[in-house]
Amino acid sequence: MTTAVMCLPCRSTPAPSALLMAGIVLAALTEAIASTVLALGRADILGDTYATPDEFAWLDVGYTACKMIGFVAAPSLFTRINPRNLIIAATLVMGTACGLAAFTARLDVLVALRILQGLSGGILLVGGQALIFLAYPRSQQPILQALFAMGSVVAPATIAPALQGWLLDSHSWTWIFFGVVPVALTAAGLLLMVDGPAPGKTTSRPFDWLGFSLISAALLCFTYVLSQGSRWDWFEESRILWSTLVGTSALLAFLGQQVLTDGHRLLDFTAFRSDDFTFAFIVSFVAGAALFGSAFLIPSFAVSVLAFTPTDAGLLLLPSGALFIGALLLAAFLFQFRRSAPFATVPFGILMIMVAMWMLSGSTSQSGADDMMGAILLRGLGLGFLFLSITLIAFSPLNNSNLASGIGLFNTGRQLGGLMGVAGLQTLIEHNVVANFAVLGSHVTAGAPVIGERLTATTAMLVAKGMDASAAGPAAMSLLGRAVAGQSTVIAFDTAFNAVALLFVIAAPLLVTVKIGLHRYAKAQAAKSPRTIEFHLKRSPEQEAEKIPRQAFG
Repeated sequence: MTTAVMCLPCRSTPAPSALLMAGIVLAALTEAIASTVLALGRADILGDTYATPDEFAWLDVGYTACKMIGFVAAPSLFTRINPRNLIIAATLVMGTACGLAAFTARLDVLVALRILQGLSGGILLVGGQALIFLAYPRSQQPILQALFAMGSVVAPATIAPALQGWLLDSHSWTWIFFGVVPVALTAAGLLLMVDGPAPGKTTSRPFDWLGFSLISAALLCFTYVLSQGSRWDWFEESRILWSTLVGTSALLAFLGQQVLTDGHRLLDFTAFRSDDFTFAFIVSFVAGAALFGSAFLIPSFAVSVLAFTPTDAGLLLLPSGALFIGALLLAAFLFQFRRSAPFATVPFGILMIMVAMWMLSGSTSQSGADDMMGAILLRGLGLGFLFLSITLIAFSPLNNSNLASGIGLFNTGRQLGGLMGVAGLQTLIEHNVVANFAVLGSHVTAGAPVIGERLTATTAMLVAKGMDASAAGPAAMSLLGRAVAGQSTVIAFDTAFNAVALLFVIAAPLLVTVKIGLHRYAKAQAAKSPRTIEFHLKRSPEQEAEKIPRQAFG
């Protein structure tokens, strides 16, 4: 049996409060760096570890799966361990695992360290965000959640790729892992300098090991399927089929076990009693697909089609980080000082992302950073308006008892949505490259006058550069084939950019319908029982206490 810990507010000075917030943001930044290390450094790490692509994939699968396992385990740990101490421990584990990864090229050791990084990253993200809600008044949450998003969302989407690209070109991939160490130590040091929430002991209950095992198996299987499904042509391969069946069975068993278990569930599903949280949870899948999908497409297009170096590919997204942050702060100002509803900026965010993806769909093999910059900046602005809104919509109705579970569920939904988005885009690109090459190749015939002129000019150019005349003809044909393949890839990426835009075209009316349906259902349930009305309308004791002016605690 263990003793649950309830976080009680306490008073402190403004300086420690600022230190607490800075420590949480830096802790989130360690996860941002670790989570994106494979985005640009994949080829370098693959070469140094001498691993096959299938073996190397476990670095990504292990991290992502354990990160989501950390999301669902964190709420239960949050009731047993002082929140500040939990975040400090997770941050130090993250820093240690990254520091050790910088000194080894053994694949098995790296996989084990990536598992530790993912698990600690998931715990510190959920714990950090929940601690912000517990440590500061609800009236200050818009600006504080915007600051937290800078470390947890903006950094992995814009800042980390630029830093990692520079490190890859100027040093090596080991410096990316090593760079996490000072950030983790600084974050832990700041958190040690302040007092956390005062723990109050409540009813003891055992840890739900059965539920934890079931959901861990489900998340591991789904991560493998979504990460490697495209590689194995999805259900044409038995391992993908069996992983899907095992994952689905484990998830259904977990949900059934949580319904039947009374008193010590792994997660508190009462958050779904709020129609706002339920709506935001559904939106998190779409938002995750847009964030992770676009973050995958833009650097991939720059590196594979435009032949950008890792530094240039990373810098491509960096300017959008400034607008991302600006949009977060502007939205926070509207919500906190102008009392605007969080829903107000959602349409603007969706519209901006749609337009940005549509603009990128016109890219060609001759496009440069200047040609894509307008769309990339607009994407950053839209993401800033969208993510803070759905965060506040999701978590504002929750109380201290189900807050951590709500954050864990929301982050899991966003991560799964991102995996689905990237998997779908990878499959779309691969299939379209083949189809486009077949269509374009059917028009490349030796008898066509334009083709003949192109081959003649290319052959003459190769001969002029010193190539033997007998070899110049086949070489010219080979270059023409590469040009057709390159154009097929460009068209495939343009189709993928359009697919992200169409995702919102399809999802937006569906989400509006879901929101209306949830609102009507909540009203119908409230009309049936006066007690339900009281449950939905009455603020929690913690929220009522915040009406009394008080300083945030450290």
